[in-house]
Amino acid sequence: MKTPNSGPHGLVADRAGNIWFTTNSKGYIGKLDPRTGRITEYPLPDKDADDPHTPVFDQEGTLWFTVQGGNDVGRLDPRTGMIMLKKVPTPRALPYGIAVNSKGMPFFCEFGTIRLARIDPQTMDITEYPLPQGARPRRLAITSNDMVYYSDNARGYVGRLDSATGKTQEWRSPGGAESEPYAITVTPDGMVWYVETGLTPNRIIRFNPTTQTFSTPTPIPSGGGVVRNMVATPDDRLYLACRGVDKMGIAEILH
Repeated sequence: MKTPNSGPHGLVADRAGNIWFTTNSKGYIGKLDPRTGRITEYPLPDKDADDPHTPVFDQEGTLWFTVQGGNDVGRLDPRTGMIMLKKVPTPRALPYGIAVNSKGMPFFCEFGTIRLARIDPQTMDITEYPLPQGARPRRLAITSNDMVYYSDNARGYVGRLDSATGKTQEWRSPGGAESEPYAITVTPDGMVWYVETGLTPNRIIRFNPTTQTFSTPTPIPSGGGVVRNMVATPDDRLYLACRGVDKMGIAEILH
């Protein structure tokens, strides 16, 4: 890092293979060119926008990111480096996980509230969706038919938002109220995978949206140590960030 103690947190690759990352501690977005090792820093335009958290690209190549401590959602144009921030309407919403649907609409979790939200890519207007009382959505994943699935970290549920109607539905995770669902992703076959992090060891579970059933939980051999994030790749693999045990995990999906 050019800036000491930056605290890199979330990262995502662009189409050219550059790695973009957020910095919890120093309030900027970074870009790493893996071919040259050069890092470019993009400071956030508001000094109070601390704790940039999770980044994601939309279909046009625009970078969207949550700013947890500053209560913002940001947009960065990689062509110009221009950053725009939008304050979340609900105070202390703690914007956290973020994903983009098939229409280019970013959705994000308000981890400090009982809401999910979306931000209009043209107007930057934010629409909030209420969830069942007591919910605390931490991360989300979106299926090909634009259903938004989220991990309810506080109550031990997996939930689904139909953004067209605003209707929500939820299912109790097999590990129960203390299971603390966290990392979540969708595989190419439309299955929702997530991790119960409140249990030792952490457990990977598949949820089938069609049958609304769960697979038998699979314990993570290393224990997991709170799997905060994971991604699915086209070759039927899940990559897990196993915080606390200093490991990356790879799970191969068998059909």
